Amino acid sequence: MPRPRAAARIAWPALLWLALVPCGGNCAAAGSAASDSAIAAAAVAPGQALEFPRDYGSHAQFGVEWWYVTGWLETGEHERLGFQITFFRSRQAIDDANPSAFAPRQLLIAHCALSDPRRGRSWQDQRIRRAGMGLAEAQPGDTRVWIDDWRLERHDARYQADVAAEDFALHLQFQVTQPLLLNGVAGYSQKGPAPRSASFYYSQPHLRVSGTIVRAARRDVVVGEAWLDHEWSSQYLDPAADGWDWVGLNLDDGGALMAFRIRDHQGQSYWAGGTLRDARGQVRTFGPDEVIFRPARRWRSPRTGVSYPVTWQLRLGARQFEIEPLLDDQEDDMRLSSGALYWEGAVSVQEQAHRVGAGYLELTGYQHPLSLR
Repeated sequence: MPRPRAAARIAWPALLWLALVPCGGNCAAAGSAASDSAIAAAAVAPGQALEFPRDYGSHAQFGVEWWYVTGWLETGEHERLGFQITFFRSRQAIDDANPSAFAPRQLLIAHCALSDPRRGRSWQDQRIRRAGMGLAEAQPGDTRVWIDDWRLERHDARYQADVAAEDFALHLQFQVTQPLLLNGVAGYSQKGPAPRSASFYYSQPHLRVSGTIVRAARRDVVVGEAWLDHEWSSQYLDPAADGWDWVGLNLDDGGALMAFRIRDHQGQSYWAGGTLRDARGQVRTFGPDEVIFRPARRWRSPRTGVSYPVTWQLRLGARQFEIEPLLDDQEDDMRLSSGALYWEGAVSVQEQAHRVGAGYLELTGYQHPLSLR
């Protein structure tokens, strides 16, 4: 597996992060700095309307935030691959009156991966920096986040991502083809029985992808379809939760599906939610009793020994979906930056034995319980 050069990639101690993982219900994916940093952070509460373009950008007053792009790519030789690019921001417990330009008020972390069936596993890399001094930043007002030469930016109806990793690279453009999908209640997404365990969360499904990828010395022109999540929170999980399972799916009929469940200390469902936009553009949200994740076949990592359920049955209201991975070995080892070890991979989905879409599945907290605030 590609390993980041410690001197070149790791610019801040990973111990400052308790357990940061990407999420779309994730998220898709989430993280936290030391628990004290949540004291001064803004709270997520229902009834706060999202505004755009403002909410495309960073929300530095909240504890944690991420921009998360996943999808499927196809080369000119019809080779199919999955990819993931994620940027995280974490607010630190630094006095605002501290005048030092070196004070790490915000930390930024980036993960990237390319799922490669021919190789049998993923290409991976990671970076971590403190924000500021032109080296790393998550800007307010619109999507513009970067660490060194890794970046994700929005320009009108298009996103651009450039990631030059250790021995692979992604240079991708994402064209918006559909309206934003606000998850939960107008973008307020509850993650547990307590209203404070929540995030602001929207998705951008069915992004049309074009660009190039590089693997070692090989360069390929690619096209594909992607899903973008943007989520921010100050208390993502409550103490009864261990981790979550999340899926974001671009459906072949033009619909979009997001679903997640939070697991308790016994591995059972503690909370769940989902959003489905159908081919006509009608949106329905689903509560905890309407979203059921049933794990099926498991895969054990030969490197870490962690066992992940990589095939699933997902029931969303009256509909049932079967989820299968592009390949089993899509474990992401990001312990050099965030300390996180999780499974994040490309999946296809069937309904009544017919393929109906593709997307990404995220599985967190299968090695150790997460401690997110």
